[in-house]
Amino acid sequence: MSKMIFVNLPVADLKSSMAFYEALGFENNPRFTDETAACMVWSEAIHVMLLTHDKWRTFTSRPIPPKSSSEVMLALSCDDRATVDKLNELAATHGGIADINPKQDLGFMYNRNLADLDGHIWEMFWMDMSAMPTE
Repeated sequence: MSKMIFVNLPVADLKSSMAFYEALGFENNPRFTDETAACMVWSEAIHVMLLTHDKWRTFTSRPIPPKSSSEVMLALSCDDRATVDKLNELAATHGGIADINPKQDLGFMYNRNLADLDGHIWEMFWMDMSAMPTE
């Protein structure tokens, strides 16, 4: 079996969160989806598990951080700069927050950060490895 990552995120409203991620281009895997959780697929290797707060609490007794806090920033590579921009626009259109952090353009790398409905931060980035500085 190839290496995969399943990012688990607590969400307040499962159906709204599923719609948000679908708007960004994630696909739902119904095999791992029920009324308490949804598996949203970015690629063959990257999956996001959206878990209701009750389901989340079956995995840990640690408190769910408030929407205004930040615990982790998850970075996803994009094919080009236009896709980075498009995903931020889609996030804002579907209830998230675009540019929750300042956008960064280093020439060889371009990124913008968005927040989903529950405040989870995603860094969408594009990088041209051939243009990356050598020092």
